Amino acid sequence: MSDGDGVRPGGKLGLDPVLVRRARELARRAGEPVVELARRHTTVSVERAVLRLAGVSGADPDGIPWVNRLVDAVAADVGLAYGVALPVFDAVVREFGPAAGRSGDLGAAVTLLAQKAAAGSVRFEVPSGRAARSARAAARRAVGAGLRRIDRRRAERERMVRRYGDPPRRPWIYLIVATGDIYEDIPQAQTAARAGADVIAVIRSTGQSLLDYVPEGATREGFAGTYATQENFRLMRAALDESSRELGRYVRLTNYASGLCMPEMAVLAGLERLDMMLNDSMYGILFRDINPIRTFVDQRFSRQVHARAGIIINTGEDNYLTTADAVADAHTVTVSQLLNEYFAHEAGLADWQLGLGHAFEIDPDLPESFRLELAHALLARELFPNAPLKWMPPTRHMTGDVFRGNLLDGFFNLAGTLTGQGILLVGMMTEAVMTPWLSDRDIALQNVRYVLGAAGGLHEDFVPAPGGFIQRRAHTVLAEAVTLLERIVDEGLLTAIGAGTFGITRRPADRGRGLEGVVARADGYYNPATELLEAGSRTGGDAS
Repeated sequence: MSDGDGVRPGGKLGLDPVLVRRARELARRAGEPVVELARRHTTVSVERAVLRLAGVSGADPDGIPWVNRLVDAVAADVGLAYGVALPVFDAVVREFGPAAGRSGDLGAAVTLLAQKAAAGSVRFEVPSGRAARSARAAARRAVGAGLRRIDRRRAERERMVRRYGDPPRRPWIYLIVATGDIYEDIPQAQTAARAGADVIAVIRSTGQSLLDYVPEGATREGFAGTYATQENFRLMRAALDESSRELGRYVRLTNYASGLCMPEMAVLAGLERLDMMLNDSMYGILFRDINPIRTFVDQRFSRQVHARAGIIINTGEDNYLTTADAVADAHTVTVSQLLNEYFAHEAGLADWQLGLGHAFEIDPDLPESFRLELAHALLARELFPNAPLKWMPPTRHMTGDVFRGNLLDGFFNLAGTLTGQGILLVGMMTEAVMTPWLSDRDIALQNVRYVLGAAGGLHEDFVPAPGGFIQRRAHTVLAEAVTLLERIVDEGLLTAIGAGTFGITRRPADRGRGLEGVVARADGYYNPATELLEAGSRTGGDAS
């Protein structure tokens, strides 16, 4: 366990606990205005996520989900400043009678309402007085039922882990599957689990993060990935449950809660018992040009859902090093990790759910490159001693030379076991050249198994020389991170993002995709999901 400074007593790097406390305090001060901004706004995706929790499902003949149709209809009639819950459940009571608001299957009633709204036969209003109280009670009842379903899926996971067990060692081996066809993904995922993978990540189809709706049903036509849908989640979860029973260890499933539908993806992941979700506070801003305010509002809600569902988040700091220099800008990774930690804790996530990201991306031709990688990886490990951490393989400097690539991946695996990483993404020697073949994955898994097996508990023996190269480098990166955080506090995080502080990409707060879906909350705004999630976080139990 760590002490109150967030550093293990007698850590291997000899980090200054005063400086570590200073870094966390600055991250809090930088993040608090953004949290307050998120509290004052909602988005179309947050409101759609509320309706998904309430049980709305399905899509129209054109494939547009009923939640989109319903939110659009409410926005057209009364706007979204008061949220969708009050207008929608007021309409349920008006259209179907008071008994509908007390029904045990409110989701069916709201889905029918969405269909009527799409046909133009329903008009919405913001209720007041007794009508508002009835709508509020019905909304809370429907959303509470959705959260209880998520609670049951979390309890189901915990039972399976107790029955089948976790992998016998760390790091967990994390492998990507992505054919575009869910029915092709499934046998590949099960084969990967038999070959030693502990976590299966199904990569999303290219461009899905920019869709402002979640596709429906099982899909077979993704490009460079498979569409993330509730049915695809269900199919893959069921397949990996079969593998868990076969192998006698629980196999985890990962997908993405990012992009324009981040809150909805989080809800669907909770309902279908996914175990990890990629969920970074700034990735969508920097690499998908999604509006910063939209992203921060959506990520706060999505992380509240993840906290309730017991899902581990994976953050995306590794992506910065694909555009920025991995040595000169190493401190920006540390700053982002500290900000991600603050935003995660504020939303209710525990340390064991923080798969903070970092990567093995230093130019291998740079002298002392491996020592530098060890310093950066060990700094992350020591700053976040109770977090699993997600360690990402080399991609930027892969050249197509598969022999060199396999060697680099071996060094990456060695750095991971030397520094005690928690989640190790399997590197491929064909990375950045082509979509890996099954044989490539098999060779990559052999590399991982050899290094982790041969190294064993080498992490226990690896202690950098006091005052030596690795310690000095780690202290330098931490000091640079503190200096940058001081500047961010002075100018504001949104300004810093707009200036290209992270990943050298400039993203102003008044631009970007999805800005039109951000709405300032009115004084009477009501969101039963946020109310119940925050109540559950305060009490540590099911407040629904």
